[in-house]
Amino acid sequence: MNKPKTVIDIQRMKAEGEKIAVLTAYDYPFARLMDQVGIDVILVGDSVGSVVSGYETTLPVTMDEMVYHTRAVVRGTRNALVVADMPFLSYQVDPVEARRNAGRLVKEGGAQAVKLEGGENVAETIRAIVAMDVPVVAHIGLTPQSIHRMGGYRVQGKQEEQARQLLADARAVEEAGAFALVLEGIPAALAREITAAVSIPTIGIGAGIDCDGQVLVIHDILGLCEKYSPKFVKRYADVSGTISGGISDYIREVKGGQFPGEEHSF
Repeated sequence: MNKPKTVIDIQRMKAEGEKIAVLTAYDYPFARLMDQVGIDVILVGDSVGSVVSGYETTLPVTMDEMVYHTRAVVRGTRNALVVADMPFLSYQVDPVEARRNAGRLVKEGGAQAVKLEGGENVAETIRAIVAMDVPVVAHIGLTPQSIHRMGGYRVQGKQEEQARQLLADARAVEEAGAFALVLEGIPAALAREITAAVSIPTIGIGAGIDCDGQVLVIHDILGLCEKYSPKFVKRYADVSGTISGGISDYIREVKGGQFPGEEHSF
């Protein structure tokens, strides 16, 4: 068994030029499979609201739901670092509530770190959480919890003023103590500039090849979510057809009296 990864290992990977592979997981079976094949980081994303619960956005996801899914993922993990998303309204109200909710994801969920969205506007919150020895991943650019302000899922940082703000956001979250930074939906050139400007690892999603690592949603890369097909997603397998075929075969055999056979009976 490999030694479990820590936040120190993830930071060392940037220093040594080793790319960081990150995927989302929301349950025990997926976490176990990706952990066994060597994923570096598992993100228990609030994207669970869209790809598992069927919501149109991530906004309805609750703390209790995140604790539940984090606990399930941790049970399937031996080697990967598990990071849990802080859902909408779990950290925006005040730093005290943010600390309590971050603590829940570690104490009740078993996560080794938490992730929250925002830059300069959440720097003090990041600082408060880090001060209680809970590692934090920051997230800037296209931040899904800000969908209403952004007017949808739009690429951020195309305009010079936006780009300058994102660079300032990256420096602010690093200074506040975040150990890694997700860059979502920003031009590749800007992601390259941010990656060079900060000492913490950058994890890209729709942010080009020059980030220190990449993250995608597991349901997207396996063809299990038909609601969205972002440009930045690469489909590595299409298991929806396999699943549908298996279910169809089961229905046919039940209807035709072929299942269960003698070998499935006592």
